[in-house]
Amino acid sequence: MNILEIKNVNIYYCGKEVLREINIDVKKNEILCIMGPSGCGKSTLLSLINGFLTENGGEYTGDVILKGENIKAMKPIQLRRSISTLFQDSKPFPLSIENNILYPIEFYEGKVKNRKERISDYLKDVNLYNEVKDDFKMSALKLSGGQKQRLCIARMLTTDPDILIFDEPCSSLDMENTLIIEKLIKRLSEKYTVILTTHNEEQAKRIADRTILIGK
Repeated sequence: MNILEIKNVNIYYCGKEVLREINIDVKKNEILCIMGPSGCGKSTLLSLINGFLTENGGEYTGDVILKGENIKAMKPIQLRRSISTLFQDSKPFPLSIENNILYPIEFYEGKVKNRKERISDYLKDVNLYNEVKDDFKMSALKLSGGQKQRLCIARMLTTDPDILIFDEPCSSLDMENTLIIEKLIKRLSEKYTVILTTHNEEQAKRIADRTILIGK
C-alpha cells in the first residue's frame, strides 16, 4: 500500500530546473533511502514532500499525493503534522528536556494533560528515558551529541505523524551513535514510514528497505 506518491514532478528555483521527471511511490512502513552526490537535489526533494519548497520560493509541476490527498489541497499545519522532518542542522530548543517535548504538543493541541506520562512515553520511544528520567528540567543543551539527536527525534513524534523525514541524520555523529540512531530508525519504521537521505552507502545497506539514486 502506497502512503506517498510523487508523480511526474519537476522542481524549479528562480526559473532554473533543479530536478526533472521524479516519480516515486513510497509504501507504508518502508524505509526509503535517497542517495546521490552533493548538490544533486536530495534535500530539495525532501522539501517538496514536506511542503517547505514553495514556502522557500521554489516551484514545481506534477503532484505529490499523501494518503490519497494532493498536498496542494492540504493546509500547511495539516501537512506539518503528517510529515515530520529532522533537518540536517536540527538541534534541541534552548529549553529544558521536558519543554522540548511539550512545546510542539502545546503548539498543536493547547494545554497538555498527563504531561509527565507523555514526556516519558516519547523519551522511551527513542530509548532516552532511562538516561534523563531523573532530571527532565535539565537544559537539553547539556546532553551529548547522540542524546540531542534522539531528543530531536522524540520531538518529531509528538505530532503523531505518518511519515518521518531524516536529512543526513548521522552526519555529525560518531560510529557508536550512528549505529544507535540507525537501530532506532529501524524500530520506528514498525510504526512510521521513513524517508532519509545519506551519503553513506554502507548506512543505506544497513537500514534501507529500498534505495533510489538521484543526480545529474
